[in-house]
Amino acid sequence: MKENNSESSTVKQIMEQIQEANLLGQLRVLLRWVLLGSITGVVVGVIGAMFYHGIIWATDFRTEHDYIILGLPFAGLLIVFLYRLCKDYEDKGTNLVIKSIQAGENLPITKAPLIFISTILTHLFGGSTGRESAALQMGGSIGYNLGKLFRLKEGNVKIITMCGMSAAFSALFGTPMTAAFMAMEIENVGIMYYSALVPCVISALIASGVSKYLGLVEETFAVNVVPEFSLYNAVFTGILAILCAVVSVLFCNVLKLSGRTYKKLFSNPYLRIFVGGCIVSALTFASGTRLYNGAGINVIEMAVKGEAPYIAFLLKIIFTALTLGAGYKGGEIVPALYIGATFGCLYSQLLGFDPALCAAIGMGALFCGVTNCPISSLFICFELFGFKGMPYYLLAVALSYTFSGYSSLYSSQKIVYSKFHNKYVNRDTK
Repeated sequence: MKENNSESSTVKQIMEQIQEANLLGQLRVLLRWVLLGSITGVVVGVIGAMFYHGIIWATDFRTEHDYIILGLPFAGLLIVFLYRLCKDYEDKGTNLVIKSIQAGENLPITKAPLIFISTILTHLFGGSTGRESAALQMGGSIGYNLGKLFRLKEGNVKIITMCGMSAAFSALFGTPMTAAFMAMEIENVGIMYYSALVPCVISALIASGVSKYLGLVEETFAVNVVPEFSLYNAVFTGILAILCAVVSVLFCNVLKLSGRTYKKLFSNPYLRIFVGGCIVSALTFASGTRLYNGAGINVIEMAVKGEAPYIAFLLKIIFTALTLGAGYKGGEIVPALYIGATFGCLYSQLLGFDPALCAAIGMGALFCGVTNCPISSLFICFELFGFKGMPYYLLAVALSYTFSGYSSLYSSQKIVYSKFHNKYVNRDTK
C-alpha cells in the first residue's frame, strides 16, 4: 500500500513539473517557429538563388565585355532614379535592418527589389562591391514583411526579420552556420537573441538547401597544409591577427570617410554617383586590370594559392570605398574577405608560411574586425576552409575582435559590453 502511495506521489510530482514547465505550450511555440522559419527559408531561398544567378551572370558578362565599365556612371544614375522613384531618399542600407531589430523601425518591402536590382547593376558595370550585405538587407526586408503579413507581435517580427537575414546570407553563400548566428550576433554585440536560434537555424538550413537545388555552387577553399599548433605558430598567428585588426579599422574608416567626402563635395546624389562612377572607371583602366572590380572571389582563390598581387588588399579598400561612398549598392563583407585573404597572402609571401592557411586566418580575422561577430567569424572559417585549422582560426578571431576596438561597418551596431573590461558600456560603434 505504501509502495502504491509512493508511486502515485511520484507520478503526481512529475505531472506537476510538466505543468510548471509548460511543455505543451513550449512545443506549440517551437512548432510555430519551425513553420515560420521554413516558410521564410523557402521564400528567401528562392529569391536568394535568383540573386546569386543574377550576380554570376553580371560578373560573367562584365568579364567578357571589358568596355562595359564605361557605363558605370550611367548605371549609377539609374540606381539613384530607382531609389528616388520608391521614395527611398536616404538609403541606410544594412543599418536600417539592424535598427529594425533593435527598435522596430519599418522595413519597406520595396527595399528587397531595390537592393536586388541595384546590386546586379553595380556588379554588371564593374563597381567594386560584395553581395552579402545586400543579402542581409533583402532577407531582412522580406522577413519583416512576412511578419507583418502574418500579424506577428513586435518581438516576433524582430525574430522573423533575423530569420530572413539568416536565410538570405545562407542562400547566397552556402554557409548556414555562419548565417544563423550572424543574424543573432550583429545588432547588439555582447547579447545573443537565443529565442531566435531555432527559427534562424531552420531558415538558414532550408534556404541553403533550396538555393543549392536551384544551382548554388558553394565557395570552399582547400587548406592542405596545417602545421602543428606550436608556440611559434601561435605567435605568428597572433601577429597576423593583430595586423588584420588594424587593416579592418582602416577599411571601416576609409569607407566612412569616402561617403562623407562625396556628400560634402557633391550634395546632388545624381552628380555624386556619376562622378564616383567616372573615378572608378578611370582607375580601372589606369590599373590595367579588372582584379579590383566586382566581388573578387577569383582573387580570393589567387590569394589561397599565394598568387595575389602584393598591394591587392590596399587597392581593394580604395576601389570599394570609392564605389560604395558614391552610392552604388552591394556589400562590404565579401570585399572584407577579399582584403583579409590578400593581406594574409602578402604576410605568407613575406615570411614564407603556407599562403592558404594565412589567407584563411586573414579572412576570418578581417571578417571579425569589421562585423564584431566572433562566433560567426569562426564558423565562416570552418565552412569555407574546414576544421583542420581550428586553433589558428580561434586565436585569430579572438585577437582581431579585441584589437579592432569599437570600429564597425555598421554605425547602428551596439557594443553592449566592453571588449576590454567586465563592464556594461552599451555604446555605438565608430
